[in-house]
Amino acid sequence: MTKGWVSGAIAAALLTGGCATAPLVPRPQAAPVVRPPAFGLVGLERVMGKPASALVALFGQPDLDVREASARKLQFASAICVLDAYLYPPAAQAEPVVRYIDARQPDGQDIDRASCVAALVRRTGGK
Repeated sequence: MTKGWVSGAIAAALLTGGCATAPLVPRPQAAPVVRPPAFGLVGLERVMGKPASALVALFGQPDLDVREASARKLQFASAICVLDAYLYPPAAQAEPVVRYIDARQPDGQDIDRASCVAALVRRTGGK
């Protein structure tokens, strides 16, 4: 009888002792959800929805003109910023128009898209 009591007491001591001395392990935290910034169109009216000819009239000849199937990318650069305009046809057999633009400083840092458009418009003589 003492043997059963002793083994029960040891088992109880081990169970409660293990709980008291177990190190607290931090639970892994979920990585924060990073959402891309929402882009507004304010200040981009002169570019969005326009064909390539309107961009050339506004900024001068592009520094880069890349075509792939019906899509087109025009790049305009200055000392202040680089603007990439992505043109896609709104319907089959239609002329591509600007659907998205991206802007950055020459060193690759972000810059406001509308500020870049304004800076490119202000350069003398386009390109």
